Amino acid sequence: MSFRFPLRAGCALAAFCIAPIVAHAEEAASDADPQGAYHDQPRADIVVTALIPRRQGDILSGTSVLAGEQLTRDLRPSIGETLARQPGVSATSFGPNASRPILRGFQGERVRILTDGIGSFDVSNTSVDHAVAINPLTADRIEILRGPSALLYGSSAIGGVVNVIDSRIPRRVPDEAVHIDALGNYGSAANERSGAGEIEVPLAEKFVVHLDGSYAKSGNLDTGSYILTPALRAQAAASADPEIRDLATLRGKLPNSAGRVWEVAGGAAYIDDGGNLGISFAHTDNFYGVPVRYSLDPGVEAEQVRLRMKQDRADLRGEVAVNGGFLDSIRLRAGWADYQHQEIEEDGAVGTTFLNQSMESRLEFIQSKRGGWDGAFGAQFFTRRFQVIGEEKFLPKNQTDQIGLFTLQSLDLGATRLEAGARYEHTDLKADADDSLFFDGRSRSFDAFSGSLGVSQTIVPGWRVGINLSRSERAPSAEELFARGNHAGTQAFELGNPDFGKEKSWGVEGTLRGSGEGYSFSLAAYHNWFSGYIYESIVTDSVCQGVNGGAALDFPCYAFSQADARYYGFEAEGSVTLAKVGETKINVDGVADYVRATIKGNGPAPRIPPLRLLGGLEAQGTRLTARAEVEHVFDQDRVTDFETPTDGYTMVNASISFKPLPGNERTTLMLSANNIFDVEARRHASFLKDYAPLAGRDIRVTARFSL
Repeated sequence: MSFRFPLRAGCALAAFCIAPIVAHAEEAASDADPQGAYHDQPRADIVVTALIPRRQGDILSGTSVLAGEQLTRDLRPSIGETLARQPGVSATSFGPNASRPILRGFQGERVRILTDGIGSFDVSNTSVDHAVAINPLTADRIEILRGPSALLYGSSAIGGVVNVIDSRIPRRVPDEAVHIDALGNYGSAANERSGAGEIEVPLAEKFVVHLDGSYAKSGNLDTGSYILTPALRAQAAASADPEIRDLATLRGKLPNSAGRVWEVAGGAAYIDDGGNLGISFAHTDNFYGVPVRYSLDPGVEAEQVRLRMKQDRADLRGEVAVNGGFLDSIRLRAGWADYQHQEIEEDGAVGTTFLNQSMESRLEFIQSKRGGWDGAFGAQFFTRRFQVIGEEKFLPKNQTDQIGLFTLQSLDLGATRLEAGARYEHTDLKADADDSLFFDGRSRSFDAFSGSLGVSQTIVPGWRVGINLSRSERAPSAEELFARGNHAGTQAFELGNPDFGKEKSWGVEGTLRGSGEGYSFSLAAYHNWFSGYIYESIVTDSVCQGVNGGAALDFPCYAFSQADARYYGFEAEGSVTLAKVGETKINVDGVADYVRATIKGNGPAPRIPPLRLLGGLEAQGTRLTARAEVEHVFDQDRVTDFETPTDGYTMVNASISFKPLPGNERTTLMLSANNIFDVEARRHASFLKDYAPLAGRDIRVTARFSL
């Protein structure tokens, strides 16, 4: 199938919704919100990623919202590191510039990264050294939806969804003549300097234009510790090669981890009480180094690859209030992007180029609430053209087209709440013939059905218990089907299987949530049973020949396989107000999460985060807040044959923030100290953990300004 047909299909879907939005935007008015719900950001406890916006306590799966002061405190150069302290979340941590979120032990294809409900249109799912094309500096809030509810955004989202919400398409008409938001940040561990700013101007009563830009630059990351693990240092020290012996004492700065990224975007929107329609355009330019994976074999030089990534992106969002007996509103979200990145060798030559063109559109019909019943249904379209050019091409040119239909229905009976969701998805995948990969070409089609059924019950005022049963199906990705080449990011020769069937799973999730005067608590426990689970395993006693830096080299062979698998675990978080001194609250809070994963016949699943505990003590005032926290990550010694165990670590962090302008909650000055005692820390989920520790002591100064 050519790109022309999917493009026309997506445009038709967009046009189908734009027509009623334009026609009714000035006619309809919202009875529920006469001022227009579009004029304000969602409240902190409202999760808009849940399709039907709901309070966190009413969602039948694990959820997190990062906004306001907490987002400012946790802000890092990558989306993975920004979210790494949230319950159930870890990160791939392939250096400071390429870190993707891991949800409940799932990563890559099983986690969707969205911007305002639409995909990020990058290739970060393809390899851990590829950065996500979403800049946390421009985020207003970030929502994490874990469990079955995330499947409404795609069958690949079995792990969950991360939705980054920004203001590039304006959501409100500013009260002032010009609205300005600005952010400046400095981090000592990598000499990180970053800044972002946005301006919104109302051109007329209902029209708003938006302009934003950001810039960040950092040097090599200071780890405060040895670069290699103790086992690798001992191996290096025993080498007869003096250059390899020097690696045993390498510490401090993480080589080739510096980066620079800038971004500029503009948007405009028509906003009325009865609807809104807006567009935006953005350009991203990211240039960063991939930390060195040192070889301890004499005569083998380590690569110092840098990646230059560029993306041009266009987005559309619209909504119209219908206020009918059956439909309350219609929403449209659509986006398109042209993405490329080049992997640049030490001599400046371009080794490999990744090209990706993607488009996604999503049409949602929100039903009117009738008694205790409400719901939504819709359609989603996605297409991707992906090509790798160069010496490390591991995948033939391929195209993926998906069409999905989904619904979510809810019945509120007071103390009891019922919810059901379903999704059908048709996927076409086609890979061209490629003589260099000895590939004859192949096409596959899949029909996937997913559904969930849940119930929650009030047990005492303020406390609800719930259970959610789900059945999901996922079509294999192009990488899992068609890969057949060496991949520099993982230092492996990857072999897909074009005959794979669908990945299927059953899941059960239980939730317990409670809140009241001065406290809140949330617990989610889950268990997933997979059949046809797709995973990578090393082909024992076998090597495959590939190309690295222009030279033919032998790589370990990693083949994608299918087998039965089990994942189970939990995440919990809570907060209690211990005392109140004047207007200052003394709060204690905590987070705990754990996941255990086993592949039948193969043992533990690879790169699973271990048990983690995080506790904080906070003095929260109206203008001044001080916080100290301790995070302990346990050892991970439950590993596959091709992994090494990872030692646990304990980090201590502290911060103080001040709101200098009374009545202005968004203007904040913050000073924070992270990893105060400069401990050596490595994330087990990272491909690069044995060669790239996390940041050492990091003093950060952040100023956020809003006018």
